[in-house]
Amino acid sequence: MLRKQDMKPSMPRFDIIGQLGSLRRYARSLTRDSTDAEDLVQDALVRAYERRGTFRSGGNLRAWLLSIVHNTFIDKMRSRRSEAARVEQAGYLAEGSTPAPQEHSVRLAQVREAFFSLPEEQRSALHLVAIEGLSYSQAADASGVPLGTLMSRIGRARAALREMEAAPAKAKNHLRIVGGPS
Repeated sequence: MLRKQDMKPSMPRFDIIGQLGSLRRYARSLTRDSTDAEDLVQDALVRAYERRGTFRSGGNLRAWLLSIVHNTFIDKMRSRRSEAARVEQAGYLAEGSTPAPQEHSVRLAQVREAFFSLPEEQRSALHLVAIEGLSYSQAADASGVPLGTLMSRIGRARAALREMEAAPAKAKNHLRIVGGPS
């Protein structure tokens, strides 16, 4: 039988497994690459483990972890200034040579392409609010920006997406015969 003096105070238990989906989605949104996103989540979880003592008891675990993912991403971006061109180019998803047979798959690919073409600050802000369901103030805290800045970024992101939707479809999907008989 355990006596009260034999029990050691323990750290609060974190439901990290339950947060992995949100962390991965947000990391994918930030990095635009699934491999880089997995690396980012792992680095952020290591950082969260090392700093678990800073988590306020009763605080929002998901917002705290998303904030760590965001800050880890920013730190990596700052350390890779020389690789900025490569990161930008990696952002465009390479679609297969065979177009999707279903209309909804094509539409989803168009929405994904438009979302990933947004600047990082706007994409991040919109992701936290629209996909992760954080309140504006939670998203502002996770991003480390004032509430007004976050709301402005979301407004610009939405306006940019509406503008992309209104723009006429590009003629990039037309077939062109190359090297046919003369």
